[in-house]
Amino acid sequence: ASRGRAPLLHQQDRSATMSAPKPWTPQEVEDYLSRFRVQELLSEAVNDAVTAKATDPVSHIADFLAKVGSADPLAPEDVPTTPIDGQKPGTSGLRKKTRVFMEGAYLHNFVQATFDTLVAEGVPVAGGTLVVSGDGRFFNKEAIQIILKMAAANGVGRLWVGTDGLLSTPAVSAVVRAREGGFKPFGAFILSASHNPGGIDEDFGIKFNMANGGPAPEKVTEGIFERTKSISSYKICPAFPFIELADVSSRTVSRADGSASVTVEVFDCTADHVAVLKDCFDFAKLKALCGRADFSLVYDSMHGVQGPYAKKIFCDELGLPASCLMNSVPKPDFGGHDSPSHGHADPNLTHAVELVAKMGLDKTGSKISTPTPPPKFGAAADGDADRNMILGDQFFVTPSDSLAVIAANADAIPFFKKNGGLKACARSMPTSCALDRVASARGIEAFEVPTGWKFFGNLMDSGTAAFPKGKTYTPFLCGEESFGTGSNHVREKDGMWAVLAWLQILAEKNADAAKPLVGVSEIVRAHWAEFGRNYYARYDFEGVDKAAATKMMEEMASKAGETGTEYEGGYVLGKLDEFTYNDPVDGSVSAHQGIRYVMTDGSRIVFRLSGTGVDGATVRLYLEKYEAPSGNLDQHAFDVVKPLAAIAMQVSKLSEYTGRTEPTVIT
Repeated sequence: ASRGRAPLLHQQDRSATMSAPKPWTPQEVEDYLSRFRVQELLSEAVNDAVTAKATDPVSHIADFLAKVGSADPLAPEDVPTTPIDGQKPGTSGLRKKTRVFMEGAYLHNFVQATFDTLVAEGVPVAGGTLVVSGDGRFFNKEAIQIILKMAAANGVGRLWVGTDGLLSTPAVSAVVRAREGGFKPFGAFILSASHNPGGIDEDFGIKFNMANGGPAPEKVTEGIFERTKSISSYKICPAFPFIELADVSSRTVSRADGSASVTVEVFDCTADHVAVLKDCFDFAKLKALCGRADFSLVYDSMHGVQGPYAKKIFCDELGLPASCLMNSVPKPDFGGHDSPSHGHADPNLTHAVELVAKMGLDKTGSKISTPTPPPKFGAAADGDADRNMILGDQFFVTPSDSLAVIAANADAIPFFKKNGGLKACARSMPTSCALDRVASARGIEAFEVPTGWKFFGNLMDSGTAAFPKGKTYTPFLCGEESFGTGSNHVREKDGMWAVLAWLQILAEKNADAAKPLVGVSEIVRAHWAEFGRNYYARYDFEGVDKAAATKMMEEMASKAGETGTEYEGGYVLGKLDEFTYNDPVDGSVSAHQGIRYVMTDGSRIVFRLSGTGVDGATVRLYLEKYEAPSGNLDQHAFDVVKPLAAIAMQVSKLSEYTGRTEPTVIT
């Protein structure tokens, strides 16, 4: 009405003067509607009808308005429900098709199971502070409103939400650890399926992070899963108001009798993470680098949550033009199937098509011609911005090499330098051993952990109140071959941190502006000349039958302990085992974490079943061959590891078990 799309309301003057009614001004109409929550309640009613897939939406909306229009907004209801199969969180939470999460009580059951488990573990939920946000994919905003209603019913006292319902995964950790002095929330719900596609027919996900800002440990996720199998009701405040998320705001919702209240604070989604990053790096030096005439940068957010952060850092802080940003507007489908990435916001050579081409490469990492000279530095993020890809002018940096280069140049990074220098590092087991060579040469303690960022958590928390006894391994650097890199500044992998680490290294290598620019490729080649090169590739076989893939893994595991087998190409098996991790901080043991074939020359073949997929299973095959500094360091990695791939197909019988002869993706 206030925008002129409907007749203005009129005040009816019944006084003796029979003058014409005076129309309300648009502002008076706005105030009137706001005072009685008209637009808010209508929005809630429509959302409820859509969620319920009401056969008669008009009647459903009328019933909803009659029920909540004057109801106590904090009056909780126990809604009967029944367990739903398959709600077992994987390495990065629970992921399913979006329509599955939208159906019935699927989301409600998992959220209530989480609250129940937290209470059972002694987490101070009642009166506590909870963060709720996501990566902006389809159903993100609707899911936030549901969780807010459920959080209120479960006694949460304060709720923090990023503007537009957005927070990158590393930003959530930064918010938990740093906002208002740090460690105010008891945890956070992160709504994301990470690098998986978004959209109503694609993927959705949810995971819970604890009070340290890191992913819930296995004890908690197992507890959540067990609770989903016995849940009989969930708690919700159906009259809790719809919360507008577009702008920074604070709203307190109280019971009619004033006996209880819940405050919802919507805050700038970029503020806390950017503040943490500015404490890690020397932004003045980064700005000087970006201001060089011979330096250029392009950053691809792939229409994920990173867009606002990229603008804040590269444009507002470092002074670069907006033209350096690609796909920087978050979209619920990450651009959709018609986009160059086909809506797959995964920063690798296969999916970051536009960036890779702009940097003068094809999907194999081979050079191609470009209409204009490629930028000197390129990078990309995935949907929730915890992953990164680093590129130079016609040069691709593998995630394993990226991690090793950062370790070798740790003294260039203020976060490490001001805290006494890098003390320890770790990689996921499938990640190449390039990091190990740096650690050995620099006298840094190194660890090999299972895939999943949570396995770095205890090492990061060593020496804190969580683990006050034993060794302290921080400052700490860690990473995964799946384009994840980070440190103990937060408890998630951090795509922007990795990019800024590279820019800091470039800034240090180019401190003298009068000298020619030392680029990404020069830094990596100098690294190989000192430490040698670990040629590396990953083959993904997506959507295979899970039962068949499991049998394949079990057969290989049954042969653990074998040695001496000779393979074509002169390779000899030195060790075959199933990886088990013994946590040096809390003593926990994680078994069945992947099959390793280690050759006598150090080459490796690793098999692992991924826990982040939605349809079927993904078999990941990792291939690695080391070349000493005196060897041939200029070969194409995919060519070098092909003989190992042939051996892998032979020993695993992968084609026999899955019917696949070629990988879906090679990275």
